[in-house]
Amino acid sequence: MWNSFWRSRDRFSLDQLRYLTDQLTKVQVVNEVNKDFVIEALRSIAELMTYGDQHDPSYFEYFMEKQVMGEFVRILKLSKTVSVPLQLLQTVSILVQNLRNEHAIYYLFSNEHINYLITYSFDFQNEELLSYYISFLRAISGKLNKNTVSLLVKIRGDEVVSFPLYVEAIRFAFHEENMVRTAVRAVTLNVYHVGDDSVNRYISSVPHKDYFSNLISFFRKQSIDLNKLVSHTLINPGPDSTSTIIAAIDEIEDNLYYVSDIVSAGIPDVGRLITDSILTVLIFPLLLPSLRIAIDNDIQSGVVTSLYLLCCILRIIKIKDLANTIAAALSYPSEAFTKSFGGFHPEGVLMQNDCSNSNLSLRDVLLAYVTKGDDIQVLGSLSVLATLLKTKELDESMLDGLGILPQRKQHKKLLLQALVGESSGEEELFSSKSSLTRDSTGSDIDVYHDKIKDRYGISCQSSVVGNSPHVNRFQVIDALVNLFCRSNISAVTLWEGGWLLRRLLPYSESEFNSHHLELLKQVSSLIQVSYNNCAAALVEEVKGIWTDFLISVLCDEWRKCKRAMESSSPPKEPNCVLLLPHPHYKFSLEDDTPKGSSFAAGERMQELVKVFVLLHQLQLFTLGRALPEQPPIDPTGDLPTNQRAQTSGLDVSGPKAGTEISLVNAVPCRIAFKSGKEHHFCFRAISLGISGWLVLAEELPSQKSHGIVRVTAPLTGCDPRIDDKHSTWLHLRIRSSSLPFLDPAKSNDYGRIKTKSLVDGRWTLAFRDEQSCNSALAMIVEEINILSDEVHRRLKPLLNLETAIDLSSTHLCVPEDSSNRILPNSL
Repeated sequence: MWNSFWRSRDRFSLDQLRYLTDQLTKVQVVNEVNKDFVIEALRSIAELMTYGDQHDPSYFEYFMEKQVMGEFVRILKLSKTVSVPLQLLQTVSILVQNLRNEHAIYYLFSNEHINYLITYSFDFQNEELLSYYISFLRAISGKLNKNTVSLLVKIRGDEVVSFPLYVEAIRFAFHEENMVRTAVRAVTLNVYHVGDDSVNRYISSVPHKDYFSNLISFFRKQSIDLNKLVSHTLINPGPDSTSTIIAAIDEIEDNLYYVSDIVSAGIPDVGRLITDSILTVLIFPLLLPSLRIAIDNDIQSGVVTSLYLLCCILRIIKIKDLANTIAAALSYPSEAFTKSFGGFHPEGVLMQNDCSNSNLSLRDVLLAYVTKGDDIQVLGSLSVLATLLKTKELDESMLDGLGILPQRKQHKKLLLQALVGESSGEEELFSSKSSLTRDSTGSDIDVYHDKIKDRYGISCQSSVVGNSPHVNRFQVIDALVNLFCRSNISAVTLWEGGWLLRRLLPYSESEFNSHHLELLKQVSSLIQVSYNNCAAALVEEVKGIWTDFLISVLCDEWRKCKRAMESSSPPKEPNCVLLLPHPHYKFSLEDDTPKGSSFAAGERMQELVKVFVLLHQLQLFTLGRALPEQPPIDPTGDLPTNQRAQTSGLDVSGPKAGTEISLVNAVPCRIAFKSGKEHHFCFRAISLGISGWLVLAEELPSQKSHGIVRVTAPLTGCDPRIDDKHSTWLHLRIRSSSLPFLDPAKSNDYGRIKTKSLVDGRWTLAFRDEQSCNSALAMIVEEINILSDEVHRRLKPLLNLETAIDLSSTHLCVPEDSSNRILPNSL
């Protein structure tokens, strides 16, 4: 029989199909002797049926007539080897996936053969067999619709009582292999999006509804694992810490997007099950109790992880009831949750600062982090507030109650109240003083407070949740203004705070009544203190290592900051809270580079510029001025501006190796770039505008007053120093010709410099006498001063705030989503 199988025959003919089917019916046992034939027959039948579906319907007619699916099942029962079930599952999967004829699909699903294969006791210890089985389930689910799903379920009356495809698939929902979990999710989503009411009732009933709570429990475990990873990284950061955290974040967010896809199917009961599970399994017992200020890093990691996860849940899972319940719960004290739950670290939580009061609401805890927390806590808290503000599912009354309702929405609400004759809205909209009485938003919040108490058994004193929305708005703005007065917070975090503040300030001229203007001046005066300190530090940078790059960095950061502040979304994604270095390791460059390294100085300069630019733009904004596209910096003056530049013969592009240069005022010297190999050069220091170079040129034999440029290096940052023991030796530091963080090749994906590859160079120039050495030193110092003076001249309009205001537009800036702020007199 086996020889006849290989005889010459048209491979894609109906005769071949008949022959293969006939041979399969003759098989009475499947063993090592004939398994190869059976496997090849099953594979060939799949090919033939796919061909017939596209070219000749008689193929499938024969397939039905001979009940080939029944033969497949019979062969499976006879098989004693794993290879045959593997091929059979693959054959049926190919049939299901490739048959486009609806009649053919109905036939495959209309008998119990498919369900028999689904429920067959395969040996899933074999990983390859499990992979084929899951692919088989996924192929079937891809053909589901309201008509085909009825062929795969058992119904009693009007209710589904059995659905093997779904039940068997979710058995592997939490398998250790990620590819298996992914395939199972595809199967379940295909089921949920069918839209069959009886199937929806089935998956929402006992015991199948447990899948959704198990899904959130699985996510809870991942959250705890993430927290352990963050905790370990805070204590023992390593070279692979960032990539490990990123991988964990990706899996966390993939899971949340899966939950979001389930919700998008629009099954009401499932939405309620997921909401209850997220609140009772994750939010109330784990995340909210963890929002407590503590001392040790291990407990602090719970705060960081909780802030990140809250942002993710609000940003990804679009359930109105869930978002509003979380927002309402933030007005509760942590004690309301710690009585029943413990958070990431139920034992040994140590309270400090302003959060020692157990009656402090979680919202107030977030604001306490903003005013007193470290860099990561501040960024995490700001991310939560910004995420809440951007959550479309959140009722405006909730945003108002939290004190973060954007002024554009606030203004619309008050205008509507005024138009319909509600006195409170009219008074607030047109009066110069803001009313501090509670408005109608309280009743909306109370609905969710009642739900939290009645449905979840969590309650708190009414005094904690009874603040006026106006008071809450004052508190948020007060916290943000205090944030800008802090000197130990990174620019990344301050930019996040700047974005939020702009949403809480007036955004158009109609919003600026006399009271607004008075209060905005108070904000401006408070920020002015930090701004003046920052401006003074910037003046010091004019004589720093990177003076020649200061203006270009300022212009670049100005554009970035303006774009970030006027964007509809916050500058940073919530996952940044887990990826920023811990404050104790904030300037970890010092661990990898020598003290006084130019690379560390470059990062600090950029950080300073970022903060200065933000404070400058906030000052302009609080004064009602438009932000220009470029900072107010004086243009380049006439070049060259000094005698050495004039006599050098250089153009604005500066000296390049191989070009000719005048050697007037040059000083002869010797230098060895390699041991035992000394070079004789003429040394010059030259500045041209805001650029400067150290030049080593080789004298031309035919023209002693000119030479060829052989080596150049940046002038600023060279830190010239005469050797203590050899008065004819001049030591120079040679920094990079460009800022490392502006070079993508020298930074990782998160903008951190790969410091191990960055080392400052050194020159030691030997002069023929002490006078020549002193002359070279004086030349360097003079050229650096000329360059610094030019940089300072160009920066003067920017450093003088009054001048900068005059140079900006007199019109108000109208960003896409700005908002009002009304400060209390205490500010």
